Amino acid sequence: MKKLPIRTLAPLALGLCLGAASLPAAALDAIAVEGGKNDQEGSVDRFGIALKWDWGMKWWQIGDWAFGGYWEVGANYWNGDKGRYGNDSLGDFYVMPVFRYSYTGKSFVAPFVEAGVGANFYTDHTIGNRQLDLEFAFGSHVGTGIRFGEKQEYELLYRYQHQSNAGIGKDNPGINFHLVQLGYHF
Repeated sequence: MKKLPIRTLAPLALGLCLGAASLPAAALDAIAVEGGKNDQEGSVDRFGIALKWDWGMKWWQIGDWAFGGYWEVGANYWNGDKGRYGNDSLGDFYVMPVFRYSYTGKSFVAPFVEAGVGANFYTDHTIGNRQLDLEFAFGSHVGTGIRFGEKQEYELLYRYQHQSNAGIGKDNPGINFHLVQLGYHF
């Protein structure tokens, strides 16, 4: 079987993101904007949008707390310095399942913690002085935040995210981000 080159996978990921965005609005549970910065040498700023679909399931209900989850599909723009590779930006498209442990009781504020692992597809494999080796990476994160509002329709989330190719490329440099997301639940 012929393997698809990574340069072909990035447009396919974009198609997946756009296809998911075209689902009926009633199926979409939340939308969020995010921004952040990497925590390593060579500054990279990141800005994007995320679409979320709740799984509609709760596990291990303990009092007013329960595990649940959602699918997240998103697109990000990375902005950095030209550096030695001459590229100062790239696009990042991703899809990931996210598991969340959250307060489910009636309250104006509901705290939560979460973790997720997914697939990221880049439009380039260099930014600034950083060589990412492949235009594909696994993205993993841990996060904490709150949902708030009369119907808990607003969400403020902090994530620490690591992206790397997990050793499937020649090199595995990885990159870490501190991210803040502001979301709205329909």
